[in-house]
Amino acid sequence: MTKGTEYIAHRADDTGFIHYPQEEHDIWRQLYARQAVNLPGRACKEYLQGLDALGMPKDRIPQLAEIDAVLQATTGWKTAAVPALISFGRFFELLANKEFPVATFIRRKEEFDYLQEPDIFHEIFGHCPLLTNPSFANFSHMYGQLGLHASKEERVFLARLYWFTVEFGILQPKNGPLCIYGGGILSSPGETLYAMESDVPERQPFDLLDVLRTPYRIDIMQPIYYVIEHIDMLDEIAKMDIMGYVTKARQLGLFAPKFPPKAKAS
Repeated sequence: MTKGTEYIAHRADDTGFIHYPQEEHDIWRQLYARQAVNLPGRACKEYLQGLDALGMPKDRIPQLAEIDAVLQATTGWKTAAVPALISFGRFFELLANKEFPVATFIRRKEEFDYLQEPDIFHEIFGHCPLLTNPSFANFSHMYGQLGLHASKEERVFLARLYWFTVEFGILQPKNGPLCIYGGGILSSPGETLYAMESDVPERQPFDLLDVLRTPYRIDIMQPIYYVIEHIDMLDEIAKMDIMGYVTKARQLGLFAPKFPPKAKAS
């Protein structure tokens, strides 16, 4: 855990089993129940298919081995238990090895709508269903490989690509309704409704250079979402000269933020 955070990740025992107190299972149950109502008609079909494939429990926090069994069989991925926030280097290393980092703690009820630290509900419920999808899984693997060999400065720009796709991406199929594929939205009851129902945020067609130049904040509802037409577009993005675009974005600089600066702690 990073210094100063109040969440502590649980460690597995010698058999790999993680023991969670009942009140944390209750939090999982309540979060799952809320999103089970919010997501139909709002989540993309590939996510809902993955959710069905995983068959994760609704009334308790799943064990990572349960998730791994399905991921390994579908796309060759597995989870990796981590202590919440990890370094860029470790993050890219895990993705490059087809291991998805999962922080083994869960949010408190007062932070239901949005949590800055990625908890197990965000990682398992928000992201793992789409890791059963080949396009999403391949994009995540490619991203890890790119980041592993990128410089510190380049990684900051790559973070924006991940943020506006894997975390906060939206789909707009031809002749179909707007829907969500970003795990940061799918795991947040508040942002699910905000992203789909509110007139406040901008929704712009995905443009790689624009994405790399767009600032974001992790502690607010997003002021802008980038939209792709279908999940297979992630394969097309993966084939682009992403690092060439990073170089160009660094030369051009960032757009003006669409949010106010974060207030300094007194």
